[in-house]
Amino acid sequence: MVAIAILTGFISGGSSAALIALASRAIGGGAVSAIAGIFITLAVVSLVTSVISQVALVQLSQNAVFNLRLGLSRQILSSELSHLEQLGSARTLATLTEDVNAVASAVALFPYLCIDLATIVGSFAYICWLSWQGFAMVMGLFALAVITTQLLLKRGYQFLRLARDDQDQLFKHFRTITDGIKELKLHYDRRQAFLSDDLEAASARYRRHNVSALILFSMASSWGRLIFFFAIGFVLFALPQVLAVPLQTLSGYVLIFTYATLPLEKLVAKLPVLSQASVSLEKIDLLGLSLRSRSESSSVPAAIDPHWQRLEFRDVAHHYYRPGEESNFVLGPINLAFRPGELVFIVGGNGSGKSTLSKLMTGLYIPDAGEIWLDGQMITSENREWYRQHFSAIYADFYLFDRLLGINNPDLDSQAQAYLKQLHLDHKVTITNGRLSTTELSQGQRKRLSLLTAYLEDRPIYLFDEWASDQDPAFRELFYTEFLPKLKHQGKTIFVISHDDHYFHVADRMIKLDYGAIEYDKSALDRQ
Repeated sequence: MVAIAILTGFISGGSSAALIALASRAIGGGAVSAIAGIFITLAVVSLVTSVISQVALVQLSQNAVFNLRLGLSRQILSSELSHLEQLGSARTLATLTEDVNAVASAVALFPYLCIDLATIVGSFAYICWLSWQGFAMVMGLFALAVITTQLLLKRGYQFLRLARDDQDQLFKHFRTITDGIKELKLHYDRRQAFLSDDLEAASARYRRHNVSALILFSMASSWGRLIFFFAIGFVLFALPQVLAVPLQTLSGYVLIFTYATLPLEKLVAKLPVLSQASVSLEKIDLLGLSLRSRSESSSVPAAIDPHWQRLEFRDVAHHYYRPGEESNFVLGPINLAFRPGELVFIVGGNGSGKSTLSKLMTGLYIPDAGEIWLDGQMITSENREWYRQHFSAIYADFYLFDRLLGINNPDLDSQAQAYLKQLHLDHKVTITNGRLSTTELSQGQRKRLSLLTAYLEDRPIYLFDEWASDQDPAFRELFYTEFLPKLKHQGKTIFVISHDDHYFHVADRMIKLDYGAIEYDKSALDRQ
């Protein structure tokens, strides 16, 4: 396809240039009747090859953008969670949206630019055929134009790179607007400081660098156009003084130059788009390299064993990097063992390591030291995907999908509707073909919908991170005294991160963390 696109593109461009050459010959007094047949043939060839080339290049370019988006998304999904957290969502979102869109914009132009380039090459070939000496002199002028414009383009490219760095900061501030809107609305001085010191300053830098780049590109375009017309003037006034050039040759030069002006201007005009795409490709490559450096093994996991017997943590430790701090938070070494049917509460103050421990438990974080064993199998990069399938987890910063993805059950809708009734949501939400009628609910009700998903997954181990914090007192009571015991009686192992000390008595076991270390691990009998 690439070969066909390039070949037909150059045939189209060459045919277009040949049409101008024939027109020049006809004006110069050539045999019009003989030329007319060739002219019509070349026009048809130019049209057909142009269509073939553009169709092929459009398919290739759009496939390239499709693969770029999908490949980058796969890389993000296969990278370690801790690494993604260090990169930050603003950077990955900017790359997935702005950078990919910039490349897509450039790729959409590629078919037409190829035709224009082929036309220019064909035009120059005809000029060389008319007079190689004149062609050499004209190319000297164009070489001067290329060298001088390249200096402007290089500087403009540097400004585009600075603007792209500013864009990462802008996306960070945009996230602040959406995630911190309540805090910004409640505090006038904070809102004004954010607008002036953060958002406006970053936007001004982005605008300044973009304006500088576009001015330099415009100067390069204008300078190139001036050199082009200077070449026409050189052919008309200077070249006849140096070489004995026939009038037909001069008219051919002028006609070709005039015809080639439009595709050349189009090429120069699209330089900012192409340069922006080049900068975006650099960003995509850098993100891709970073993601690949911390990529996890990807394989279809084997079927899990719902009747597992022992989950063990042996000297497990994790170093958590906090930007701006000299020392890193260290969780561990952790030595714990669990069995089916246990209801375990994990407690401790803020920053004690509860969430980090929960991510280690579910396999979302990879231990920096120590080992995790499940029924005699050490968890490694080869079987970590299999290990994760044993868990259903609802984290404090959970995400609620609008349909029940990945749950293959012929009675899914009826089961889901029964759970909705238990969760007191049947009057607000219905489910049809696995799709929720709405997710626009209160935070507590959204958490109940996430619990619905966890129930339907029916996995052997559950983890709830401050699940009851957004529930009303009556439903909180149901969660601790009815829902959790039911899961336990089904043989499920349940980990609950909680500050609700009124319900600590329902736990079979309580693990308290204090700044990354286990302060105590007590069973119900030990607490009596």
